[in-house]
Amino acid sequence: MTVTKSVVMITEEASFRIKEMMEHNEEQDAFLRISVNGGGCSGLSYGMTFDQNSQENDVLDEQFGIAIIVDKEDAAILEGTKVDYKQSLMGGGFTIDNPNAIASCGCGTSFKAAARPAEEQPCE
Repeated sequence: MTVTKSVVMITEEASFRIKEMMEHNEEQDAFLRISVNGGGCSGLSYGMTFDQNSQENDVLDEQFGIAIIVDKEDAAILEGTKVDYKQSLMGGGFTIDNPNAIASCGCGTSFKAAARPAEEQPCE
């Protein structure tokens, strides 16, 4: 595992929500894994999960007391990405602002990146 500069930035509001979720799921000692997965109508989608283990090819960062891991292959696509949490009258949720996304779908859950071509899937 490599310790390096931040690949993904999380805001303070996002960190509060992540910590709440970690506590609720009894995952306080877990890593937050941020990933890029195939799928969605634009070909790629984001993933955020709790992971008890890191892998040799992971990049590690810590922000607001949260250990964040990103696979080295995903790091180029996620470089400079900002994860925030927004609350509105309709509820709240995480938002992802990725400067490397060259297009996103109308439903807002998938994107395209020049660094990793992917096959588009039908929207659901």
